[in-house]
Amino acid sequence: MDDVQAVQLGHLALSRYLRSQSPSATLGLSSDAVTLHASVLDTACLHILHFFTQRSTFVARTLVEHSRQIEELSLKIDSLIARTPSPADGPFEERYAEYIAAKHGKLTIFGLDLSEAPENWPLDAAYLSLDAAGGRTHDLPTLLPADHILAGRDRVLLRGVAGSGKTTLVQWLAVSTARKALDERLLYLYGLVPFVLPLRTLTRGGAKLPTPDGFLAAVDCPIASLQPTGWFDRVLRSKRGLILIDGIDEIPESERQEARRWLQELVSAYPHNRWLVTSRPSAVRQDWLIGDDFAELDLAPMSRENVAEFIRRWHKAAGIGDRYATDLLQAVRAKQDLGRLATNPLMCALICALHQDRRGYLPDGRKEVYDAALSMLLSRRDRERGIYKPGTIRIGEEHHIQLIQKLAYWMIRNGRSEMDRADAIELLEHALPAMPKIAEQGTAEEIYHHLLIRSGLLREPSAGSMDFIHRTFQDYLGAKAAVEGLDFDFLIAHAHLDQWEDVIRMSVAHARTMERTRLLTGLIERGDASEKDSRRLHLLAAACLEHATELNPDVRMEVEKRAAALIPPRSADQARALADVGPVVLDLLPGPQGLSDDEAYFTVLCATRLATDAAISVLAQYRDLSDLRVRSELARVWSRFECDRFAEEVIAHLGEEDLYFCVSNAQELHALRRFGGRSRIRITGTITPEEFQSACDRTRLTHLWVEADSDATWEWLAYFPNLHTITFESPLASIDVSSLKKVRSLRTIRLSEEAVFVGSEALPATTDIVRACLTTT
Repeated sequence: MDDVQAVQLGHLALSRYLRSQSPSATLGLSSDAVTLHASVLDTACLHILHFFTQRSTFVARTLVEHSRQIEELSLKIDSLIARTPSPADGPFEERYAEYIAAKHGKLTIFGLDLSEAPENWPLDAAYLSLDAAGGRTHDLPTLLPADHILAGRDRVLLRGVAGSGKTTLVQWLAVSTARKALDERLLYLYGLVPFVLPLRTLTRGGAKLPTPDGFLAAVDCPIASLQPTGWFDRVLRSKRGLILIDGIDEIPESERQEARRWLQELVSAYPHNRWLVTSRPSAVRQDWLIGDDFAELDLAPMSRENVAEFIRRWHKAAGIGDRYATDLLQAVRAKQDLGRLATNPLMCALICALHQDRRGYLPDGRKEVYDAALSMLLSRRDRERGIYKPGTIRIGEEHHIQLIQKLAYWMIRNGRSEMDRADAIELLEHALPAMPKIAEQGTAEEIYHHLLIRSGLLREPSAGSMDFIHRTFQDYLGAKAAVEGLDFDFLIAHAHLDQWEDVIRMSVAHARTMERTRLLTGLIERGDASEKDSRRLHLLAAACLEHATELNPDVRMEVEKRAAALIPPRSADQARALADVGPVVLDLLPGPQGLSDDEAYFTVLCATRLATDAAISVLAQYRDLSDLRVRSELARVWSRFECDRFAEEVIAHLGEEDLYFCVSNAQELHALRRFGGRSRIRITGTITPEEFQSACDRTRLTHLWVEADSDATWEWLAYFPNLHTITFESPLASIDVSSLKKVRSLRTIRLSEEAVFVGSEALPATTDIVRACLTTT
């Protein structure tokens, strides 16, 4: 440390620091001698610091340092003042924050109510930070924690498939903001006021989208009437709003343009706030909000580490022994079909619940998993827990499904993800006369109440409304109702709408062989006749093949022929759409011969989204290409696949020029070393300095890219004598690089995002500090 830093510590703190750095200095001394040593060192430090303060350079250095600190402190104080509510608004904001924390602070984790565990899991314990991908920096894909996506951006459109954790992320951001108990990475949320706006709730019953003064009333906030006059306007004009708009895909496609205009008007009126909009990928086209300065990001599939962590947390929360968690982890890694299902939190929870409920036996396909989950929820749970008593309503599994699927299909046909309680009861009234054994047990309202409490599939998110615990179950049961009602022409007529995609897929799974032929033939013919919807319909037909356990070979051939005509993909949207078809598309993807650079890159992008080891042989064909985008994508997704096999077949063969090799754990570092090490490494996971030093080739490393922590020190990098360039990626306000002065080989420091360097004056004069904003290219 320099003299200014030493004086700031004070002589006693400096003495303690020196003793901690040299614990062997007192080895062999008696206890009295150790005490004397500490006393002498304290005195010596006092004289040393006194000497420092008398040096002619000290005062000048101190003035510079103090000026910088005062300016930094002034900016922070100004920011805090700007984010402090007025005295008139303070009491209401405190009460509103308590409401947000209570309402959104718990999460229903599927399957936990099958044991003696509580039905709701505290969000702090349940939340699993996933990654979001989007944009590129220096020709490298950007991957960042999903809860940091608003750290360096004011407006984000986040896409994610069903069950990927979009709504959970919204809850986490809202609760973290309301509680103000923020770790350093989330300090950008301090002082903000969260508004959680699920579009399915805002548009319930055809309601008009609200203006800001009606936000709280529109989501049935019980204290909405208590908000001070003009409060919302003061919050948004002072740039303190965190507006979380959840579920563009959960309103009818015909209403989305109106929702977009509503959003544009809000942003125009209050531009300097933070905005997050979520949607399924197929619901809105690429660049849908790009003209309004929204960054577009995608929730990445769960990595192997994410899946393992989720499984361990689920079993811990459920109070189940480690043996079940260990057995399930082994099964997920050994069975490709099972591993392919476990790519998002919903499916992971389903698999955990079924594995525990069935004592280790698991079904293979997605439909079989849903069937088993419904059986577990609708009948076995109450029977095995002894809930039924004489005189209570008893509804068998089949009747349960018949009643609930009528609700699901009504919601799908009407383009809704919520329905009024009164409409649900009226629908049951029409259905009960055909089920006399159920009708004689109670009124439609009593049956509705029983389904709500006992099924485990329904809930009332607010007074007077009902929805499914997850949209996936609504689509699955709605598809069953459509097939039983022989509504195939109706399904085909609506297949071009994104809200019907999962319904169509599940309909193919429910249908019999001839019915599948009718559905898929209808999709092909309609796609052939419609230039506008041709790509979507043909890809949807291909995606349905995964669920067609028995199908006429001629029909299968026609579907695959249409899909092959759409390959190779020529944009990121096309790559994503092809990946949504599922692993069947791997057999259709070509090798790199004859492809343009763009076509090769988007083909690789499609294959990497299919996080199954079957994709490795496809990706290996592209390992020798020189295009940096292709090599970067292959290096980035290493953690999604089996480590050693992917390393041997792909990583070991990638050209090293300008390529950062991404490593998320020590195992990947060791694998790199087996292949001779690499000169450029990007740390994307938690790796300790000790692990990095032991696993990384000491002499080869020249470039390092790392996500920086606020309290991290970097003197350990002096172990690498040829390291001359380091890039810090951090959403934090500042990074202290003063400890890098010991890295004598260092010449260039780069910084991504909007952080600033602290302590850079302590670096050697030969170090080139490049304040490079690594933005999307």
